[in-house]
Amino acid sequence: MNFYQQCPLDHGYPRFACETFLDAGWIPSTERTDIIPSTQNGMGILSYLKFHAFRGEQQPAWLVTARLLGDYLVNEVLTPPTGKYPAFTRSTGKRAQFPQPADCGSQSDRPYEIQPDKGGIAGYALALLFEATGEAKYLAQALQNARVLAANQQNGDDSRSPWPFRADYRSGEGRGPISGNMTYILRLYELLATHGYGEFAAPRRALWQWIKERQIPSAAADGALFAQFFEDHDTPTNRSAWAPLNLARYLLEKQDSLDRDWRNDCRVLIDFVRANFTHREFGVVVCHEQDEDRQAWGGVNSTYGAVLAMFAKAVESPSLASEARQALNFTLYSIDEQGRPRDLPQSGQPGGWQEDAHTDVIHNYVDALQAFPHWGNRDVATRDLLISDRGS
Repeated sequence: MNFYQQCPLDHGYPRFACETFLDAGWIPSTERTDIIPSTQNGMGILSYLKFHAFRGEQQPAWLVTARLLGDYLVNEVLTPPTGKYPAFTRSTGKRAQFPQPADCGSQSDRPYEIQPDKGGIAGYALALLFEATGEAKYLAQALQNARVLAANQQNGDDSRSPWPFRADYRSGEGRGPISGNMTYILRLYELLATHGYGEFAAPRRALWQWIKERQIPSAAADGALFAQFFEDHDTPTNRSAWAPLNLARYLLEKQDSLDRDWRNDCRVLIDFVRANFTHREFGVVVCHEQDEDRQAWGGVNSTYGAVLAMFAKAVESPSLASEARQALNFTLYSIDEQGRPRDLPQSGQPGGWQEDAHTDVIHNYVDALQAFPHWGNRDVATRDLLISDRGS
């Protein structure tokens, strides 16, 4: 976190807000001109807000950075104010564009495509930022994303989610029938409802019904309804670990207030991930991203460690807690003595994908430390790992 406070500003934003591929000296990659603003900055806002709270709200710098990430989303990466997804946060874009042009889709997005679920991530993060700062512009964009999502929501079934994975923001034409990450749209609807926006009650109920009756049971079978999350892939059947893990995280946070079967549903989701997306590296069980990428990138592996830790705490499982701790330690080895992270332990140099190096990583360690505070004490944590290893 201290290393990232040294990040230079571009157009008033930290460079890691508007660049996805940076080296350890904050130099953008000359080979990659694509960016992923909603995931990178949305999860970054969550990380900085959680870290700010974790440190007792005593260090304003963390909140300042969260606001700058939010300002970038509000000011620079919206679709035009017309079409089926007007003024909606972009899933992908192009570096060094302020604001992003109308045809900025990149990675596996076509020029005029957005990903509805990424608008859920950005909208939820901005709604939390409004709660932390009281600034109306963040709430306004969260409402815009939610209203656009509600207007385009359909009834999902066993072969399609309530939104396609990608959509042309002009016509609404979808591409990819399944979008595995429905959790953050659900979070957005529910959070806005608590602020008195009753218009989201009905779409929230319909979405939760699909998740509960269709998507979670899918994890007990082939997991087909958890296909597609990552911006740089477009195979319709490509399942991810990120989506079921983040759904399990939300069930663990809400528990009986959302789902009376949360223990069983979490176990189904986590067992699906463990069966399909874990492998061993250097003797440690780690989590890889998706069917098409078996690398334990920092974002997904720290997500696995955090969610497994939360579940281990909830069900009082020392063995799962030990596995979670070791997965989190694995990603910590990506950080050098100067605080510079790699996106992947095997990467030759610090830097790389910024959400895997930083923005989708920090909040996971906060969640894990809230579940097991003594893990922050190196001597105690080492002793517990040694005891666990002897037991296994």
